[in-house]
Amino acid sequence: MHLARFPRVHLVQAPTPLEPLPRLSAHLGGPTLWIKRDDCTGLATGGNKTRKLEFLVGEALAEGADTLITQGATQSNHVRQTAAAAARFGLRCEALLERRIDTDDRDYRLGGNVFLDGLLGAVLHDRPGGTDMAAALEDLAAALRARGARPYVIPGGGSNPTGALGYVAAGLELLHQANEQRLRVDTVVTATGSTGTQSGLVASLTGANSGIPVLGISVRAPRPKQEDAVYTLSQATAGRLGIRGGIPRSAIVVDDRFVGPGYGLPTPGMIEAVTLFARLEGILLDPVYTGKGAAGLIGLIREGRFAKGENVVFLHTGGSAGLFAYQEIFRGA
Repeated sequence: MHLARFPRVHLVQAPTPLEPLPRLSAHLGGPTLWIKRDDCTGLATGGNKTRKLEFLVGEALAEGADTLITQGATQSNHVRQTAAAAARFGLRCEALLERRIDTDDRDYRLGGNVFLDGLLGAVLHDRPGGTDMAAALEDLAAALRARGARPYVIPGGGSNPTGALGYVAAGLELLHQANEQRLRVDTVVTATGSTGTQSGLVASLTGANSGIPVLGISVRAPRPKQEDAVYTLSQATAGRLGIRGGIPRSAIVVDDRFVGPGYGLPTPGMIEAVTLFARLEGILLDPVYTGKGAAGLIGLIREGRFAKGENVVFLHTGGSAGLFAYQEIFRGA
């Protein structure tokens, strides 16, 4: 896979660490756990979207854009990283924030990622929950064009075939690290939401004939819907890369049992997972994505999904800034 064919900028401090989790592994008594630290990508507290933005911003600059526009939930990690990438390259950034969670909590509405969005210079537009955000994004793009701007539209999560190339690169990086460490990876586990991360990993690891399955822990959608979305994007990404034969449907696996009451809404499993990672390994997860992804990982270990002696890699997609929007639920944890 020759990724140099595609426009790209440098944003990621790569390779991000691939580290063992010895105390958590011992505590859970199951497989040997490893973590791929994409919270360490280096852009405005890091995260997985930074990898996608290398290709998205590269394409935006190649097209002569002067403005990045995107959308996400109120506490979007993606919006924060997009705002930072825009600042890095002297681009304007405007973002739509959807109130997916009905709350008047000041920490959630104004703290965490929202505070950082403003600090990074993004112009924010509030939208009610249930808004057709893709249509609203196109309306914003049209309004900006009417004013003479040259916007580049980035979908929620940066999840399209261009953005997914970031996780094609991450998959290749992971394989190189595993080979260097003589580590046989049996499974990669990641939170899955807008689908770009899981789709890029599947395209990368399948295209490289690695034999490593990717298990997505859904943070929002039911399994059939999420698997269909991941399959569609992974196929489109494979097509862009010229991977012969595409992606088999069997390569797309999602577990939706750890979403709880809904996107961004706390669960006891998420609180436990965030607390265990912090107190056993000194690693900060986030309450929306990695917290629920790790809750899924822990739940599956307790169910006996993984054998003792297997090596399971958890992909940390960042987002710890979001913890400051959920302070109340962790008091007394």
